[in-house]
Amino acid sequence: MNRTNGVYGRQSLDKKDSISIESQIEHCEYELKGESYKVYKDKGYSGKNTDRPAFKALMRDIENGLISKVVVYKLDRISRSIMDFANMMSVFQKYNVEFVSSTEKFDTSTPMGRAMLNICIVFAQLERETIQQRIKDAYHSRSLKGFFMGSKIPFGYKPEPTVIDGINTKMMVVDPDEVERVKLMYEMYTDPQTTLGDIIKHFADSGLDFGDRQLGRGNLCNMLRNPVYVQADLDIYEFFKNQGATFVNDVSDFAGTNGCYLYRGRDVIGHSKYDVRDYNLVIAPHEGIISSETWLNCRKKLMSNEDFAGGNHKAKNTWLVGKAKCGNCGKGLMYTLAPNKTGYFRCRKRADSKDCEGTGTLRVHEMEEFVYNEMCRKMAEFQTLTSGKATKANPKLTKLRVELAQVEGEIDKLIDTLMDANPMLLSYANKKIEELDTKRQALINAIAAMSVSTVSPEQMKRISGYLDDWDNVSFEDRRLVVDGLISKIQATSENIRFEWKI
Repeated sequence: MNRTNGVYGRQSLDKKDSISIESQIEHCEYELKGESYKVYKDKGYSGKNTDRPAFKALMRDIENGLISKVVVYKLDRISRSIMDFANMMSVFQKYNVEFVSSTEKFDTSTPMGRAMLNICIVFAQLERETIQQRIKDAYHSRSLKGFFMGSKIPFGYKPEPTVIDGINTKMMVVDPDEVERVKLMYEMYTDPQTTLGDIIKHFADSGLDFGDRQLGRGNLCNMLRNPVYVQADLDIYEFFKNQGATFVNDVSDFAGTNGCYLYRGRDVIGHSKYDVRDYNLVIAPHEGIISSETWLNCRKKLMSNEDFAGGNHKAKNTWLVGKAKCGNCGKGLMYTLAPNKTGYFRCRKRADSKDCEGTGTLRVHEMEEFVYNEMCRKMAEFQTLTSGKATKANPKLTKLRVELAQVEGEIDKLIDTLMDANPMLLSYANKKIEELDTKRQALINAIAAMSVSTVSPEQMKRISGYLDDWDNVSFEDRRLVVDGLISKIQATSENIRFEWKI
Protein backbone atom coordinates (compact mmCIF):
# COMPACT_ATOMS: atom_id res chain seq x y z
CA MET A 1 0.00 0.00 0.00
CA ASN A 2 1.40 3.39 -1.03
CA ARG A 3 1.44 5.93 1.79
CA THR A 4 1.14 9.68 1.38
CA ASN A 5 1.92 12.76 3.45
CA GLY A 6 -0.57 14.40 5.78
CA VAL A 7 -0.76 18.21 6.00
CA TYR A 8 -2.55 19.49 9.09
CA GLY A 9 -3.83 23.04 9.66
CA ARG A 10 -5.79 24.54 12.56
CA GLN A 11 -7.18 27.98 13.38
CA SER A 12 -9.15 28.74 16.52
CA LEU A 13 -10.75 32.04 15.41
CA ASP A 14 -10.47 34.47 12.52
CA LYS A 15 -8.11 37.17 13.80
CA LYS A 16 -6.19 39.80 11.91
CA ASP A 17 -2.93 38.75 13.52
CA SER A 18 -3.44 34.98 13.05
CA ILE A 19 -2.35 33.04 10.00
CA SER A 20 -5.15 31.47 7.99
CA ILE A 21 -5.40 27.73 7.36
CA GLU A 22 -4.80 28.37 3.65
CA SER A 23 -1.50 30.14 4.39
CA GLN A 24 -0.49 27.29 6.70
CA ILE A 25 -1.13 24.77 3.90
CA GLU A 26 1.02 26.83 1.47
CA HIS A 27 4.00 26.74 3.85
CA CYS A 28 3.61 22.97 4.21
CA GLU A 29 3.41 22.50 0.42
CA TYR A 30 6.76 24.31 0.08
CA GLU A 31 8.27 21.98 2.67
CA LEU A 32 7.11 18.89 0.75
CA LYS A 33 8.68 20.09 -2.53
CA GLY A 34 6.12 18.51 -4.85
CA GLU A 35 5.41 15.33 -2.88
CA SER A 36 1.79 14.16 -2.71
CA TYR A 37 -0.25 14.97 0.38
CA LYS A 38 -3.69 14.91 1.97
CA VAL A 39 -5.04 17.98 3.79
CA TYR A 40 -6.67 17.89 7.24
CA LYS A 41 -8.22 21.20 8.42
CA ASP A 42 -9.76 22.09 11.79
CA LYS A 43 -11.27 25.58 11.84
CA GLY A 44 -12.73 26.99 15.05
CA TYR A 45 -11.09 24.41 17.35
CA SER A 46 -8.70 25.02 20.24
CA GLY A 47 -5.33 23.30 20.48
CA LYS A 48 -5.66 22.70 24.24
CA ASN A 49 -6.96 19.19 23.60
CA THR A 50 -7.28 16.65 20.76
CA ASP A 51 -11.06 16.70 20.51
CA ARG A 52 -11.00 17.89 16.87
CA PRO A 53 -12.62 16.06 13.92
CA ALA A 54 -9.84 16.53 11.35
CA PHE A 55 -7.15 15.62 13.87
CA LYS A 56 -9.04 12.42 14.74
CA ALA A 57 -9.34 11.63 11.02
CA LEU A 58 -5.57 12.11 10.64
CA MET A 59 -4.85 9.72 13.53
CA ARG A 60 -7.23 7.11 12.08
CA ASP A 61 -5.46 7.28 8.72
CA ILE A 62 -2.10 6.87 10.48
CA GLU A 63 -3.34 3.79 12.32
CA ASN A 64 -4.67 2.41 9.01
CA GLY A 65 -1.21 2.78 7.45
CA LEU A 66 -2.14 5.55 4.98
CA ILE A 67 0.25 8.31 6.17
CA SER A 68 4.08 8.33 6.07
CA LYS A 69 4.77 11.90 7.23
CA VAL A 70 2.81 14.66 9.00
CA VAL A 71 3.67 18.30 8.20
CA VAL A 72 2.41 21.35 10.11
CA TYR A 73 3.09 25.09 9.90
CA LYS A 74 4.04 25.30 13.61
CA LEU A 75 4.06 22.85 16.50
CA ASP A 76 1.23 24.63 18.34
CA ARG A 77 -1.07 24.14 15.34
CA ILE A 78 -1.35 20.42 16.06
CA SER A 79 -1.09 20.55 19.88
CA ARG A 80 -0.61 23.03 22.72
CA SER A 81 -0.39 20.31 25.38
CA ILE A 82 2.98 18.67 25.96
CA MET A 83 1.24 15.58 27.24
CA ASP A 84 -1.02 15.31 24.16
CA PHE A 85 2.00 15.90 21.92
CA ALA A 86 3.99 13.13 23.62
CA ASN A 87 1.06 10.72 23.24
CA MET A 88 0.73 11.70 19.59
CA MET A 89 4.45 11.14 18.98
CA SER A 90 4.29 7.69 20.53
CA VAL A 91 1.62 6.82 17.93
CA PHE A 92 3.80 8.29 15.18
CA GLN A 93 6.73 6.15 16.30
CA LYS A 94 4.57 3.04 16.49
CA TYR A 95 3.46 3.44 12.87
CA ASN A 96 6.81 4.77 11.59
CA VAL A 97 5.46 8.22 10.73
CA GLU A 98 7.81 11.23 10.51
CA PHE A 99 6.83 14.64 11.87
CA VAL A 100 7.88 18.03 10.46
CA SER A 101 7.20 21.59 11.62
CA SER A 102 7.97 23.71 8.56
CA THR A 103 8.79 27.02 10.29
CA GLU A 104 10.57 25.57 13.35
CA LYS A 105 12.64 23.00 11.46
CA PHE A 106 11.37 20.29 13.77
CA ASP A 107 11.93 17.09 11.76
CA THR A 108 12.02 13.65 13.41
CA SER A 109 13.93 12.22 10.44
CA THR A 110 17.01 14.14 11.67
CA PRO A 111 19.11 13.61 14.86
CA MET A 112 18.23 17.10 16.15
CA GLY A 113 14.54 16.47 15.57
CA ARG A 114 14.68 13.20 17.50
CA ALA A 115 16.53 14.96 20.32
CA MET A 116 13.77 17.60 20.45
CA LEU A 117 11.23 14.78 20.59
CA ASN A 118 12.95 13.25 23.62
CA ILE A 119 12.96 16.65 25.36
CA CYS A 120 9.21 16.99 24.76
CA ILE A 121 8.63 13.52 26.20
CA VAL A 122 10.66 14.40 29.31
CA PHE A 123 8.53 17.50 29.85
CA ALA A 124 5.39 15.42 29.29
CA GLN A 125 6.51 13.03 32.04
CA LEU A 126 7.14 16.01 34.32
CA GLU A 127 3.65 17.32 33.59
CA ARG A 128 2.10 13.92 34.35
CA GLU A 129 3.96 13.63 37.67
CA THR A 130 3.05 17.20 38.60
CA ILE A 131 -0.63 16.48 37.98
CA GLN A 132 -0.39 13.27 40.02
CA GLN A 133 1.21 15.16 42.91
CA ARG A 134 -1.51 17.84 42.79
CA ILE A 135 -4.16 15.12 42.92
CA LYS A 136 -2.36 13.43 45.83
CA ASP A 137 -2.07 16.74 47.74
CA ALA A 138 -5.73 17.58 47.11
CA TYR A 139 -6.75 14.11 48.32
CA HIS A 140 -4.66 14.48 51.46
CA SER A 141 -6.01 17.97 52.19
CA ARG A 142 -9.64 16.96 51.72
CA SER A 143 -9.28 13.78 53.77
CA LEU A 144 -7.96 15.77 56.74
CA LYS A 145 -11.06 18.00 56.63
CA GLY A 146 -13.47 15.07 56.98
CA PHE A 147 -14.49 14.59 53.33
CA PHE A 148 -15.57 11.09 52.36
CA MET A 149 -12.89 10.03 49.88
CA GLY A 150 -14.09 6.51 49.13
CA SER A 151 -15.55 5.36 45.85
CA LYS A 152 -18.42 3.44 47.39
CA ILE A 153 -20.62 4.29 50.38
CA PRO A 154 -20.23 1.58 53.08
CA PHE A 155 -23.18 -0.75 53.55
CA GLY A 156 -25.52 0.59 56.23
CA TYR A 157 -25.31 4.19 55.02
CA LYS A 158 -26.59 6.25 52.12
CA PRO A 159 -25.24 9.54 50.69
CA GLU A 160 -26.74 12.92 51.50
CA PRO A 161 -25.61 16.31 50.08
CA THR A 162 -23.74 18.58 52.48
CA VAL A 163 -21.24 21.45 52.48
CA ILE A 164 -17.78 21.27 54.08
CA ASP A 165 -15.55 24.37 54.02
CA GLY A 166 -17.79 25.91 51.36
CA ILE A 167 -17.44 22.88 49.07
CA ASN A 168 -20.46 20.88 47.99
CA THR A 169 -19.90 17.22 48.83
CA LYS A 170 -21.73 14.28 50.35
CA MET A 171 -21.87 12.82 53.84
CA MET A 172 -23.19 9.48 55.01
CA VAL A 173 -26.49 9.07 56.85
CA VAL A 174 -27.83 5.87 58.35
CA ASP A 175 -29.86 3.71 55.96
CA PRO A 176 -32.70 2.20 58.03
CA ASP A 177 -33.10 -0.67 55.55
CA GLU A 178 -29.48 -1.80 55.97
CA VAL A 179 -28.25 -0.73 59.38
CA GLU A 180 -29.79 -3.65 61.32
CA ARG A 181 -27.85 -6.15 59.21
CA VAL A 182 -24.61 -4.37 60.06
CA LYS A 183 -25.44 -4.39 63.79
CA LEU A 184 -26.35 -8.10 63.64
CA MET A 185 -23.07 -8.90 61.89
CA TYR A 186 -21.06 -7.19 64.66
CA GLU A 187 -23.14 -8.72 67.46
CA MET A 188 -22.63 -12.21 66.05
CA TYR A 189 -18.87 -11.82 65.76
CA THR A 190 -18.48 -10.73 69.39
CA ASP A 191 -19.39 -14.30 70.36
CA PRO A 192 -16.01 -16.07 70.80
CA GLN A 193 -17.40 -19.23 69.20
CA THR A 194 -18.74 -17.51 66.05
CA THR A 195 -16.52 -17.59 62.96
CA LEU A 196 -16.61 -15.53 59.78
CA GLY A 197 -17.98 -18.57 57.98
CA ASP A 198 -20.85 -18.85 60.51
CA ILE A 199 -21.90 -15.26 59.79
CA ILE A 200 -21.76 -15.72 56.01
CA LYS A 201 -23.81 -18.92 56.26
CA HIS A 202 -26.40 -17.27 58.55
CA PHE A 203 -27.05 -14.41 56.14
CA ALA A 204 -27.15 -16.77 53.16
CA ASP A 205 -29.60 -19.15 54.88
CA SER A 206 -31.76 -16.22 56.04
CA GLY A 207 -31.91 -14.69 52.57
CA LEU A 208 -30.49 -11.39 53.88
CA ASP A 209 -28.33 -9.76 51.23
CA PHE A 210 -25.86 -6.87 51.30
CA GLY A 211 -27.11 -5.04 48.24
CA ASP A 212 -24.83 -5.52 45.25
CA ARG A 213 -22.01 -6.70 47.53
CA GLN A 214 -21.25 -10.40 47.73
CA LEU A 215 -20.65 -11.26 51.38
CA GLY A 216 -17.39 -13.22 51.33
CA ARG A 217 -14.70 -13.53 53.97
CA GLY A 218 -12.73 -10.60 52.54
CA ASN A 219 -15.70 -8.22 52.42
CA LEU A 220 -16.85 -9.30 55.87
CA CYS A 221 -13.38 -8.65 57.35
CA ASN A 222 -13.29 -5.21 55.72
CA MET A 223 -16.67 -4.30 57.21
CA LEU A 224 -15.80 -5.57 60.68
CA ARG A 225 -12.61 -3.51 60.88
CA ASN A 226 -13.94 -0.37 59.17
CA PRO A 227 -13.98 2.54 61.67
CA VAL A 228 -16.74 4.36 59.77
CA TYR A 229 -19.20 2.29 61.83
CA VAL A 230 -17.79 2.89 65.31
CA GLN A 231 -18.98 5.48 67.80
CA ALA A 232 -15.50 6.92 68.26
CA ASP A 233 -14.71 7.58 71.91
CA LEU A 234 -11.56 7.63 74.06
CA ASP A 235 -11.20 3.84 73.87
CA ILE A 236 -11.03 4.14 70.07
CA TYR A 237 -8.51 6.98 70.42
CA GLU A 238 -6.29 4.87 72.68
CA PHE A 239 -6.57 1.81 70.43
CA PHE A 240 -5.46 3.62 67.29
CA LYS A 241 -2.78 5.52 69.20
CA ASN A 242 -1.30 2.21 70.34
CA GLN A 243 -1.45 1.05 66.72
CA GLY A 244 0.63 4.05 65.58
CA ALA A 245 -2.06 6.06 63.76
CA THR A 246 -1.90 9.87 63.46
CA PHE A 247 -4.79 12.00 64.70
CA VAL A 248 -6.20 15.01 62.90
CA ASN A 249 -8.75 15.86 65.60
CA ASP A 250 -8.17 16.79 69.21
CA VAL A 251 -8.78 14.00 71.71
CA SER A 252 -11.78 15.92 73.09
CA ASP A 253 -13.56 15.35 69.74
CA PHE A 254 -13.76 11.63 70.48
CA ALA A 255 -17.12 11.97 72.19
CA GLY A 256 -18.61 8.58 71.27
CA THR A 257 -21.12 9.83 68.69
CA ASN A 258 -19.48 10.09 65.26
CA GLY A 259 -17.81 7.51 63.07
CA CYS A 260 -14.35 8.11 61.68
CA TYR A 261 -12.32 7.70 58.50
CA LEU A 262 -8.93 6.04 58.30
CA TYR A 263 -6.89 7.42 55.42
CA ARG A 264 -3.40 6.55 54.25
CA GLY A 265 -0.90 9.22 55.30
CA ARG A 266 0.92 11.38 52.75
CA ASP A 267 4.24 9.55 53.18
CA VAL A 268 2.90 6.01 53.60
CA ILE A 269 4.26 3.79 50.83
CA GLY A 270 2.16 0.83 49.78
CA HIS A 271 -1.02 -0.31 51.47
CA SER A 272 -1.63 -2.75 54.29
CA LYS A 273 -4.94 -3.74 55.83
CA TYR A 274 -3.21 -4.76 59.04
CA ASP A 275 -0.69 -1.98 59.70
CA VAL A 276 -2.13 1.51 60.35
CA ARG A 277 1.12 3.17 61.43
CA ASP A 278 1.18 6.79 60.17
CA TYR A 279 -2.36 6.50 58.77
CA ASN A 280 -4.62 9.48 59.52
CA LEU A 281 -7.68 8.92 61.70
CA VAL A 282 -10.29 11.66 61.12
CA ILE A 283 -13.58 12.19 62.93
CA ALA A 284 -16.27 11.99 60.24
CA PRO A 285 -19.44 14.09 60.07
CA HIS A 286 -21.73 11.04 60.09
CA GLU A 287 -23.24 9.14 63.02
CA GLY A 288 -21.52 5.98 64.29
CA ILE A 289 -23.76 2.91 64.67
CA ILE A 290 -21.58 0.40 66.57
CA SER A 291 -20.49 0.93 70.19
CA SER A 292 -16.77 1.20 70.76
CA GLU A 293 -16.83 -1.86 73.04
CA THR A 294 -18.44 -4.05 70.36
CA TRP A 295 -16.23 -2.68 67.57
CA LEU A 296 -13.03 -3.19 69.58
CA ASN A 297 -14.03 -6.73 70.56
CA CYS A 298 -14.50 -7.57 66.88
CA ARG A 299 -11.31 -5.83 65.82
CA LYS A 300 -9.21 -7.57 68.45
CA LYS A 301 -10.76 -10.92 67.62
CA LEU A 302 -9.78 -10.35 63.99
CA MET A 303 -6.25 -9.37 65.02
CA SER A 304 -5.80 -12.59 67.00
CA ASN A 305 -7.50 -14.78 64.42
CA GLU A 306 -5.75 -16.41 61.49
CA ASP A 307 -8.76 -15.41 59.36
CA PHE A 308 -7.61 -11.79 59.75
CA ALA A 309 -4.67 -12.21 57.41
CA GLY A 310 -5.70 -15.13 55.27
CA GLY A 311 -3.67 -17.53 57.40
CA ASN A 312 -0.39 -15.64 56.95
CA HIS A 313 -0.57 -13.12 59.79
CA LYS A 314 1.77 -14.06 62.67
CA ALA A 315 -0.20 -12.46 65.51
CA LYS A 316 0.10 -15.65 67.60
CA ASN A 317 3.85 -15.42 68.15
CA THR A 318 3.27 -13.62 71.46
CA TRP A 319 0.28 -12.28 73.35
CA LEU A 320 2.24 -9.11 74.18
CA VAL A 321 2.16 -7.79 70.60
CA GLY A 322 0.74 -4.25 70.54
CA LYS A 323 1.33 -3.67 74.27
CA ALA A 324 5.11 -3.90 74.48
CA LYS A 325 6.88 -0.62 73.58
CA CYS A 326 10.49 0.53 73.56
CA GLY A 327 11.11 2.53 76.74
CA ASN A 328 13.61 4.77 74.91
CA CYS A 329 11.75 5.86 71.76
CA GLY A 330 8.18 4.68 72.35
CA LYS A 331 7.97 2.58 69.18
CA GLY A 332 6.46 -0.90 69.29
CA LEU A 333 8.54 -3.99 69.98
CA MET A 334 8.54 -6.48 67.13
CA TYR A 335 8.85 -10.24 67.40
CA THR A 336 12.10 -11.63 65.95
CA LEU A 337 12.97 -15.30 65.66
CA ALA A 338 16.69 -16.04 66.05
CA PRO A 339 18.48 -18.86 64.15
CA ASN A 340 18.41 -20.95 67.36
CA LYS A 341 14.57 -20.70 67.28
CA THR A 342 14.49 -18.39 70.32
CA GLY A 343 12.03 -15.49 70.09
CA TYR A 344 13.27 -11.99 70.92
CA PHE A 345 11.70 -8.54 71.22
CA ARG A 346 13.36 -5.87 69.12
CA CYS A 347 12.71 -2.11 68.90
CA ARG A 348 11.04 -1.40 65.57
CA LYS A 349 12.76 1.99 65.20
CA ARG A 350 16.19 0.48 65.80
CA ALA A 351 15.44 -2.26 63.28
CA ASP A 352 14.35 0.30 60.68
CA SER A 353 16.89 3.11 61.07
CA LYS A 354 19.29 2.45 64.01
CA ASP A 355 18.12 5.78 65.50
CA CYS A 356 17.37 4.20 68.90
CA GLU A 357 19.66 2.37 71.29
CA GLY A 358 17.01 -0.33 71.56
CA THR A 359 16.08 -2.62 74.43
CA GLY A 360 19.02 -4.98 74.57
CA THR A 361 18.33 -8.71 74.70
CA LEU A 362 14.71 -9.37 75.64
CA ARG A 363 13.71 -12.99 75.29
CA VAL A 364 10.00 -13.29 74.59
CA HIS A 365 9.32 -16.22 76.91
CA GLU A 366 11.15 -14.52 79.80
CA MET A 367 9.24 -11.26 79.31
CA GLU A 368 5.91 -13.12 79.05
CA GLU A 369 6.67 -14.89 82.34
CA PHE A 370 7.61 -11.60 84.01
CA VAL A 371 4.45 -9.85 82.75
CA TYR A 372 2.28 -12.76 83.91
CA ASN A 373 3.75 -12.59 87.44
CA GLU A 374 3.23 -8.80 87.53
CA MET A 375 -0.41 -9.21 86.44
CA CYS A 376 -0.97 -11.73 89.25
CA ARG A 377 0.61 -9.36 91.78
CA LYS A 378 -1.45 -6.40 90.51
CA MET A 379 -4.68 -8.40 90.60
CA ALA A 380 -4.05 -9.45 94.20
CA GLU A 381 -3.45 -5.80 95.15
CA PHE A 382 -6.56 -4.70 93.23
CA GLN A 383 -8.83 -7.27 94.87
CA THR A 384 -7.59 -6.23 98.29
CA LEU A 385 -8.45 -2.57 97.57
CA THR A 386 -11.85 -3.07 95.92
CA SER A 387 -13.42 -6.05 97.73
CA GLY A 388 -15.45 -6.59 94.55
CA LYS A 389 -17.35 -3.29 94.63
CA ALA A 390 -18.16 -1.32 91.48
CA THR A 391 -19.82 1.95 90.63
CA LYS A 392 -21.12 3.58 87.50
CA ALA A 393 -18.79 5.34 85.08
CA ASN A 394 -17.22 8.42 86.62
CA PRO A 395 -17.22 11.61 84.48
CA LYS A 396 -14.15 12.80 86.40
CA LEU A 397 -12.28 9.73 85.15
CA THR A 398 -13.23 10.56 81.57
CA LYS A 399 -11.99 14.11 82.04
CA LEU A 400 -8.66 12.85 83.40
CA ARG A 401 -8.24 10.51 80.43
CA VAL A 402 -8.87 13.38 78.01
CA GLU A 403 -6.32 15.53 79.83
CA LEU A 404 -3.77 12.69 79.79
CA ALA A 405 -4.18 12.22 76.04
CA GLN A 406 -3.71 15.96 75.48
CA VAL A 407 -0.52 16.01 77.57
CA GLU A 408 0.86 13.00 75.69
CA GLY A 409 0.04 14.78 72.43
CA GLU A 410 2.00 17.85 73.56
CA ILE A 411 4.97 15.66 74.49
CA ASP A 412 4.90 13.97 71.07
CA LYS A 413 4.91 17.35 69.30
CA LEU A 414 7.86 18.58 71.39
CA ILE A 415 9.82 15.41 70.70
CA ASP A 416 9.30 15.98 66.97
CA THR A 417 10.80 19.49 67.26
CA LEU A 418 14.00 18.13 68.83
CA MET A 419 15.19 16.69 65.51
CA ASP A 420 16.16 20.07 64.00
CA ALA A 421 16.16 22.30 67.06
CA ASN A 422 18.82 24.92 67.79
CA PRO A 423 20.49 24.86 71.27
CA MET A 424 18.13 27.47 72.76
CA LEU A 425 15.00 25.70 71.50
CA LEU A 426 16.45 22.34 72.52
CA SER A 427 16.90 23.51 76.10
CA TYR A 428 13.36 24.88 76.24
CA ALA A 429 11.86 21.72 74.72
CA ASN A 430 13.70 19.41 77.13
CA LYS A 431 12.59 21.47 80.12
CA LYS A 432 8.99 21.54 78.88
CA ILE A 433 9.02 17.79 78.27
CA GLU A 434 10.20 17.20 81.85
CA GLU A 435 7.34 19.34 83.17
CA LEU A 436 4.78 17.60 80.99
CA ASP A 437 6.10 14.15 81.90
CA THR A 438 5.72 14.98 85.60
CA LYS A 439 2.13 16.06 84.92
CA ARG A 440 1.61 12.92 82.82
CA GLN A 441 2.74 10.63 85.64
CA ALA A 442 0.45 12.43 88.08
CA LEU A 443 -2.50 11.95 85.73
CA ILE A 444 -1.69 8.27 85.24
CA ASN A 445 -1.61 7.76 89.00
CA ALA A 446 -4.88 9.66 89.44
CA ILE A 447 -6.56 7.64 86.71
CA ALA A 448 -5.30 4.38 88.17
CA ALA A 449 -6.56 5.32 91.63
CA MET A 450 -9.97 6.41 90.32
CA SER A 451 -10.29 3.36 88.05
CA VAL A 452 -10.33 1.10 91.11
CA SER A 453 -13.96 2.06 91.77
CA THR A 454 -15.15 1.81 88.16
CA VAL A 455 -13.88 -1.59 86.98
CA SER A 456 -16.57 -4.23 86.57
CA PRO A 457 -16.22 -6.97 89.22
CA GLU A 458 -17.57 -9.48 86.69
CA GLN A 459 -14.74 -8.60 84.35
CA MET A 460 -12.18 -8.86 87.14
CA LYS A 461 -13.59 -12.23 88.21
CA ARG A 462 -13.19 -13.54 84.68
CA ILE A 463 -9.62 -12.19 84.42
CA SER A 464 -8.73 -13.67 87.81
CA GLY A 465 -10.02 -17.06 86.63
CA TYR A 466 -7.87 -16.87 83.53
CA LEU A 467 -4.76 -16.01 85.59
CA ASP A 468 -5.37 -18.97 87.91
CA ASP A 469 -5.51 -21.36 84.93
CA TRP A 470 -3.00 -19.59 82.68
CA ASP A 471 -1.41 -22.71 81.16
CA ASN A 472 -4.76 -23.78 79.71
CA VAL A 473 -5.96 -20.34 78.57
CA SER A 474 -6.17 -19.72 74.81
CA PHE A 475 -4.04 -17.16 73.01
CA GLU A 476 -7.11 -14.98 72.36
CA ASP A 477 -8.11 -14.97 76.04
CA ARG A 478 -4.56 -14.12 77.11
CA ARG A 479 -4.76 -11.09 74.82
CA LEU A 480 -8.06 -10.10 76.46
CA VAL A 481 -6.51 -10.36 79.93
CA VAL A 482 -3.54 -8.18 78.98
CA ASP A 483 -5.81 -5.64 77.31
CA GLY A 484 -8.08 -5.53 80.35
CA LEU A 485 -5.25 -4.90 82.81
CA ILE A 486 -2.50 -3.01 81.00
CA SER A 487 -2.42 0.18 78.90
CA LYS A 488 1.25 -0.05 77.95
CA ILE A 489 4.46 -1.92 78.76
CA GLN A 490 7.65 0.11 78.32
CA ALA A 491 10.87 -1.90 78.24
CA THR A 492 14.54 -0.90 78.22
CA SER A 493 17.70 -2.91 78.74
CA GLU A 494 17.53 -2.02 82.45
CA ASN A 495 13.86 -2.15 83.47
CA ILE A 496 10.26 -2.81 82.45
CA ARG A 497 7.60 -0.27 83.40
CA PHE A 498 3.82 -0.82 83.35
CA GLU A 499 0.93 1.58 82.85
CA TRP A 500 -1.98 -0.20 84.47
CA LYS A 501 -5.67 0.22 83.79
CA ILE A 502 -6.50 -0.76 87.36
